Amino acid sequence: MNRRLVGIAAALALVGLLGAAVAATNPALLITGYDTATVEAVDGETGETLATVEARVADGFVKQYVGLSATEALDDGEGMLFVHGESAERAYVMRDMAFALDIVFVDANGTVTRIHEAEPESRPLTRYEGTGRYVLEVPRGWSDRHGVEPGDRLVIEDREHA
Repeated sequence: MNRRLVGIAAALALVGLLGAAVAATNPALLITGYDTATVEAVDGETGETLATVEARVADGFVKQYVGLSATEALDDGEGMLFVHGESAERAYVMRDMAFALDIVFVDANGTVTRIHEAEPESRPLTRYEGTGRYVLEVPRGWSDRHGVEPGDRLVIEDREHA
């Protein structure tokens, strides 16, 4: 191989390594955009709509790892919906968060199974645990303000019906 091609290959490898190092220190740089979904909270007994949220969808590893840590704040009608392949026991943490959240665990059929009120914190991180296929993060106090509680349902637009 001639020297010029070796030099080009070495330069490309160096650029790749630098990109990987930057991504390792700030995974948010790997995210180019989010799909969104309308999430409707519905009373589990009456079927009455309690609230609606426009949520960014975190449906891949990097988006789920970064979560809302690269976000300064959320309005009351905004959130992030984490979508997993199946319902399971899960644990969420408030890594590098600037504001408090409600963390709403939702089973595959759309039933709210658990709600945590979570505050930003330093290490060690508190693990907020629950069972769900979906996890909705919204501004802290959202659940109380809208009367959302375990047993209610979330209906997710354009997703496998929750």
